[in-house]
Amino acid sequence: MSEHQHDHDPGHRTAPNGSPTTLPPTSAATHTQDHAHGSARWELWFAIAAGVTYTGGMIAEFALGLPMVGWPLAFFLATYFFGGFFTIRTAISSTLRGKFEVDFLMLVAAVGAALIGRWAEGAVLLFLFSLGHALEEYALSRASKSIEALAELAPRSALVRRGETEPVEVPVEELVVGDIVVIRPNSRIPSDGFVISGMSAVDQSAVTGESIPVEKEPVSDPTRTMHTVGTLPATNRVFAGTVNGSGLLEIEVTATAADSTLSKVVELVRTADQAASPTQQFIDRFQRWYVPAVILGVIATLLVSMFAFAQPFRDAFYLAMTVLVAASPCALAIATPAAVLAGVARAARAGVLVKGGAPLETLGRVEAIAFDKTGTLTWGAPRVTSLVPADDTSESELIPTLVSVESLSDHPLAAAIVRDLAPRVPETGRLVATDLSALTGRGITATIDGERVEIGNLRMFDEQQLELPSSLAKAYAEARDSGQTLMIVRRGDRFLGVVGVMDASRAESAQVLNALRDTGVGHLVMISGDNQRVADAVGQEVGVDTAIGELLPEDKVTHITSLAKTYRPIAMIGDGVNDAPAMARADVGIAMGAAGSTVALETCDIALMSDDLGRIPFAVRLSRAASRIIRQNLIASLAIVVFLIIATFLGLNIGAVVLIHEGSTLIVVANALRLLNFQKGQEHAGIDHEEKPTH
Repeated sequence: MSEHQHDHDPGHRTAPNGSPTTLPPTSAATHTQDHAHGSARWELWFAIAAGVTYTGGMIAEFALGLPMVGWPLAFFLATYFFGGFFTIRTAISSTLRGKFEVDFLMLVAAVGAALIGRWAEGAVLLFLFSLGHALEEYALSRASKSIEALAELAPRSALVRRGETEPVEVPVEELVVGDIVVIRPNSRIPSDGFVISGMSAVDQSAVTGESIPVEKEPVSDPTRTMHTVGTLPATNRVFAGTVNGSGLLEIEVTATAADSTLSKVVELVRTADQAASPTQQFIDRFQRWYVPAVILGVIATLLVSMFAFAQPFRDAFYLAMTVLVAASPCALAIATPAAVLAGVARAARAGVLVKGGAPLETLGRVEAIAFDKTGTLTWGAPRVTSLVPADDTSESELIPTLVSVESLSDHPLAAAIVRDLAPRVPETGRLVATDLSALTGRGITATIDGERVEIGNLRMFDEQQLELPSSLAKAYAEARDSGQTLMIVRRGDRFLGVVGVMDASRAESAQVLNALRDTGVGHLVMISGDNQRVADAVGQEVGVDTAIGELLPEDKVTHITSLAKTYRPIAMIGDGVNDAPAMARADVGIAMGAAGSTVALETCDIALMSDDLGRIPFAVRLSRAASRIIRQNLIASLAIVVFLIIATFLGLNIGAVVLIHEGSTLIVVANALRLLNFQKGQEHAGIDHEEKPTH
């Protein structure tokens, strides 16, 4: 693969005065895309022109019988120009940086053929090489288009309401944090923000990979929300580049165009090939000695042919140039970058941001995966998980009492109880509680119809020397052993029942872990800051091999280090914020729900843009497929080089060598691009999902 396509900075353009000018994200992407595809188009036209002039030269030389010094030579010189134009540009660029690459070797071979009067062979070499390179560029542009198309998702302008005036249309680059943007139905959202007015369903598939539109609703307090954007539920947040449904929305901007989630994703994906994979690092080291070795081998071929086999200089030099072409590692050079580019592009379409070849390849080899519990295997939000009425009480008495008292509290557990149980209270069964009082470390009390209501832990009632009925005591003990946080409800002189609340595991967690085992991941660990009893309960429910609780952030790092002594490589999955140290210690750090979180995007190696655990098996399978294709490409590339070198000594001419050489390169690229269609539509195969609880 030639390096000229990486020589420019996609985010900058030179201003008329010579100073660099930063482009807006969309414009930069357009410039980059147009530059890449424009370059490929020109290369193809030049290659076609080289083919036409080469054909003209062959007709003039053989069909018309014209002498080489006349028209045939003119045609072949034109072929040298058209076929060598881009080759010599790249060769000079790489040589000035101290690198001798494929373009340089091809150019040397073509010049060498000309020096001994083999203009036709040199011309066909440059024609086929330029044609193969142009077709390679076009093939790779399929993957590039998948990446750059992301940048085109954000609209160029936004309808902004500032003050009491009517909304006005402004370029997205002029949006500032705090602006109010009006989003018309069925239009793209121009910036990250949160909803302050209106309700609608938003298609977020382009950014998060979610196939089902997400219902959006306004926040209750926009002023307070601006300070807690990172903790907002998905129902309130929107992202640039997503598509509004049938409702009219007004959003408050939380990030400029350059800092939006979409812009960061595009930039990270576009620069992903700069993080070389282990295989690419090996190939780079290999090529550093291979290319000089080829040049020495060519010189040795020339000398041995002349002095050991007494061949004329002209024939010996031609053989040496043919060996030079045969040994050129063109397919080897493109084998890994093509697969990485296609794999990263495919992952991005599924809402999985892979930051380069290193994590893409490493994830495919993981032997163990560590999961943070809260927010990863569980929802990170409490739910009512058990409700046990006393023998002389029914749910129709217990639930209204619970809801009426807990609705007065702002505690997260109270919010969970009200959210989950309020829908079960009929209009006619609602009660009114008053006089709420909190007892620190114990629970709360209130009054309903003149009766005292107490809701709290066992300590609250032990201190009053009140003994639970045997049925409730048994239910309490069983629920406590399962890791639930329990509250006992008493009204007047009667115990009404026990309610259990827990950060419940995701319904798909067990399925995801089984899917990971099917992909070959041998050891699954859950680490948590919760007490060991809760960790054991959740671990048993989801099916991890080991569950470890009571860990501080630094303890998680220590445990990942210990795990790495037995299993390597290992991956760590968390939220990318609190788990950042442990993720950094792992070979691959994977952040969930990274959309809108700058910290998560920057600290992880792989980011799941949505809060979707089910994408992890897909990412592992894709990584394994990428590694498999890289191995296939490397084996095929090296085998073809060996075959061509042997065939060259057996008499294969330079034209046939170039044809096979460039054909092998195109085959390697085509094999890599199969990743673009990897398991299309099967990102969540066999995994059921449930909706995350909202607050």
